[in-house]
Amino acid sequence: MHKLPRRLLTGFAILLLIVGLVGLIAWELLSSAVEAKYLARTAQKLTWQIRPGPSDRIRFAGQGPYDMRLGYSKLPDYLERLKKSGWQIDTQARISLQMARVADLGLFLPYHEKDQAGLTLVDSNRQPIYASLYPTRVYDGFSSIPPVLVNALLHIENRELLTEEFPTRNPAVEWDRLAQALLEKGVSLVDRNRNVPGGSTLPTQIEKYRHSPEGLTGSMGEKLRQMATASLRAYLNGPNTLEMRRETVAAYLNTVPLAAAPRFGEVNGIGDGLWAWYGLDFAETNRILSKPPRGKDAAYASALKHALSLIVAERRPSYYLAANRKALDALTDDHLDLLANTRLISRDLADQAKQVKLRTTSQRVDPPPPRFVDQKAANAQRIRVAALLGEPRLYDLDRLDLQVATSINQPAQKIVSGYLQSLARPEAAAASGLIGHRLLSPENPLANVIYSFTLYEKTPQGNLLRIQADNLNQPFDINSQARLDLGSTAKLRTLVTYLEIIARLHAEYGTLDAKALTQKAQPQRNVLAQWVAARLLANRSEPLAATLDAAMGRSYSASPEPFFTGGGLHHFANFDTKDNGRVMDVWEATRNSVNLVYIRMMRDIVRYYASATPGTAAHILDDAGNPLRETYLARFVDQEGRVFTNRFYQRHKTQTPAQMAEELYARARINPRRFTAVFRYLEPRAGFETYVAALHTQVPASASLSAKTLESIYRAHAPDAYDLADRGYITQIHPLELWVVKTLRAAPKTDLSTLYESGRGVRLEVYDWLFNTSRKNAQDIRIQSLLEVEAFDRLLVDWKRLGYPFDNITPSYATAIGSSGDRPAALAELMGILVNDGMRTPMVSLTGLHFAANTPYDTRLSPRPPKGERLMPAEVAQTVRRALAQVVESGTAVRLAGALKSSSGQSLTIGGKTGTGDHRFERYGKGGQLLESRVVNRTATFAFYLGDRYFGTLTALVQGEQAGQFGFTSSLTAQILKTLLPALQPHLYPQPPAPPMAETEVVPAVEPAPAAPPPAKEKPDGSTSQADPPVKQPDPVEGGFPEDLEPSVVVPLPETPPLPETPPAGAPADAPVP
Repeated sequence: MHKLPRRLLTGFAILLLIVGLVGLIAWELLSSAVEAKYLARTAQKLTWQIRPGPSDRIRFAGQGPYDMRLGYSKLPDYLERLKKSGWQIDTQARISLQMARVADLGLFLPYHEKDQAGLTLVDSNRQPIYASLYPTRVYDGFSSIPPVLVNALLHIENRELLTEEFPTRNPAVEWDRLAQALLEKGVSLVDRNRNVPGGSTLPTQIEKYRHSPEGLTGSMGEKLRQMATASLRAYLNGPNTLEMRRETVAAYLNTVPLAAAPRFGEVNGIGDGLWAWYGLDFAETNRILSKPPRGKDAAYASALKHALSLIVAERRPSYYLAANRKALDALTDDHLDLLANTRLISRDLADQAKQVKLRTTSQRVDPPPPRFVDQKAANAQRIRVAALLGEPRLYDLDRLDLQVATSINQPAQKIVSGYLQSLARPEAAAASGLIGHRLLSPENPLANVIYSFTLYEKTPQGNLLRIQADNLNQPFDINSQARLDLGSTAKLRTLVTYLEIIARLHAEYGTLDAKALTQKAQPQRNVLAQWVAARLLANRSEPLAATLDAAMGRSYSASPEPFFTGGGLHHFANFDTKDNGRVMDVWEATRNSVNLVYIRMMRDIVRYYASATPGTAAHILDDAGNPLRETYLARFVDQEGRVFTNRFYQRHKTQTPAQMAEELYARARINPRRFTAVFRYLEPRAGFETYVAALHTQVPASASLSAKTLESIYRAHAPDAYDLADRGYITQIHPLELWVVKTLRAAPKTDLSTLYESGRGVRLEVYDWLFNTSRKNAQDIRIQSLLEVEAFDRLLVDWKRLGYPFDNITPSYATAIGSSGDRPAALAELMGILVNDGMRTPMVSLTGLHFAANTPYDTRLSPRPPKGERLMPAEVAQTVRRALAQVVESGTAVRLAGALKSSSGQSLTIGGKTGTGDHRFERYGKGGQLLESRVVNRTATFAFYLGDRYFGTLTALVQGEQAGQFGFTSSLTAQILKTLLPALQPHLYPQPPAPPMAETEVVPAVEPAPAAPPPAKEKPDGSTSQADPPVKQPDPVEGGFPEDLEPSVVVPLPETPPLPETPPAGAPADAPVP
């Protein structure tokens, strides 16, 4: 009897324990009270700090769509690339030990994530100049979401999410839904047609589409990772999760993936979805839905259906939104009925909304894109950032969570950009003094002139880009993306090279004794070496600065005369004919931009490089017995022969054998002997009767010839009667053309490389006469042309060292006056070297990068302090700057004299080099007769420095045949700069007591500039169209291969890449310019 009550009591106790335990578990599942304490305590330890230098504890994101789009996944690769490009980490996030452990367990890093991020560019004052936020349209917070959308979303996806009964509840897991989903999943293994409901909550869905690979749940382990991370994230604000649950609703609506829309790209969030897929204004839609509907409110019904359709399309966005709108419409109607059945909306509203037809993307009216001209500086920096990071598309760059600090001075940028755009209006051009002699004319189409302005500032951080503006409303930068004829700005490069050679010789000869100097001072082709040696012989201790000054004082003739250069005889002209016949020093020639002086300077430079050739090559022209002569002649023969072989191959490669022969016969039918010489070479096996028939057909006048005469001609021109050179002389057809045609007729599929290889012996045969020692003068001309090409190759190396942007230059003295082309950006780089006393420091436009701000991946970088590279002696740079200052003081840019003052009111030195380019396609015949001339473009350029801090370039360009309507010179760019400087001065040299200033407008009112000074006061610097003058052929000689059939080896300037909307230019880019 006693045992029974004890057993009952024990059983009852166990039952109570089980009931209590079940109750506690049920309570925990509903309230998450215990879980909240543990997870909240853990979440509070998931922190990070921003520490100087690279972090010793950081974990980077995985391959989730969100992390890839914002750049978190690619951050290690970015940092490695930036390190190689000279950037350093200034600060970086150092995560806590607990956060590191969470990451090492395989979870996503729990932190408050951004719904909206993108690329931002700021100027030198940290003001934004470009911002791209994605998604573009978002809710600021939960309170800004229309309640009807919140109710609809929760009813469809997560009905218990915002229940306030249990404030500590874990929103990441709803156990009843999870259990049902697992049960249904088990049943589906038997009944494969059974529909399995999802067990995901909104928090786990966000983890899935943001952080899981490809935004999908690929395994049960991935599902557990989503749930665990979402649970930790829910308690970041503490045990009470109500606020985080509301943030989850806003995050879901702001970032839910909605496929990719045409003309828009990837769509995330309801806001962007309404615009991208339906063309609906987000703000207007929210305004409508935020108020209760009144009666039959068609606008409310339409807004509700379109917003609801995006919520239900989330399960299969590509299918519903892009492929099957009919199915989406039906599915949305079904959900409208569900909402009406649960009384979340009225039945009348549901019925009215069901009558609405979903809009299509074709009904979206996209706003006009931003004008390129207003974003030139920003776009240039975006391109630079993309290149730094290795991002091939600006589309992807714009979606990175990245802030870029630039060196752009935005107020000054707006002034210049607005001013340059205003010059398309005649009244603005006239107010700036741009209408006049050697400027613009009232009849000119002013809108066709492209202006480009670049300004840098010398600082300890490098040369900082302050302004980069133009008026070209296209994604093209003439400053750095074109090869232009910039005229006499080439004299700046020539002058620098000239003085560098003097400095080089001064250093080399300074160590020689008197005997060696005496030998070097003897007359020689290398006149610069002779001059330096003689000078040092007279004064062994003369400093470099004095020698450079004396070199600037060397006199040159400005008289026109023929020059053998570039493989032919060229004639050059001065722009101002008053300079003809004068003798002047280099100071004056630079000040007044005198062409003939610089042509002669280039000749001295070329002779220096030719004489500096190692070995005996430098003396090859003086020694007729030099064994290298034959080597150079063989090179010339091979080079020239290849030129002709290529020309004739291109001419005949598309013809049939009969067409090739017919073309040559047509050119030889002037008399029977020429025709016979061609026919017997092309048809060596043709019999006499065949020959006579062809002769009578091609040369009807031959019908009067007797049979005996015909037979005599036939035998006289037998295939083995002449060598190829003599046969060419007889036929007056180039012998290599005869050989090419014969080869192609025998083997039509022969390619050019095969012709080159098989024609080596033929080329030597054709030019055999040239190897005769009695032809020393003819040999010297050919050898000199090759030595000149080699000299220009060495000159190119020196020019590229100083920033010349191309891999070739025209091997002609005309390079001194602009025939090789240049880029304004490259001239600015050279000017930067001069301003920095011969040191190259980086051209900097990006001063800082800030990735993933306010995240565990937060990283700031900056360029490493620049290490200057000495490229020339400081004395050379200083001498060049003094010469450029004279250009402004009393030369071709005298109108700028005194135009700039410091903050203290003192005039600042301005120096620069002007240049005018008149690029024409010109074709000449024998004797220099002009057969064709077509304008390609016209430019005016001013490369300048302002005081000791600023430097840059200003260029005006007219492209295409319309350039022929303009006659401006570099006076145009000088006048523009003169007009701009007063408006820029407050930004370049601000006054110390900085008074309050009115807000800067995009197009400031620039005070009308005084009229341009009369031409007499400013030395003209205009185009002479002499950069590639006619080539005069040498006089014919008796015997051998006639000279008038030989080509001159002229290396043309490569074609300039066409600018947008430029007519196709099939002309070589050899254009004259001073």
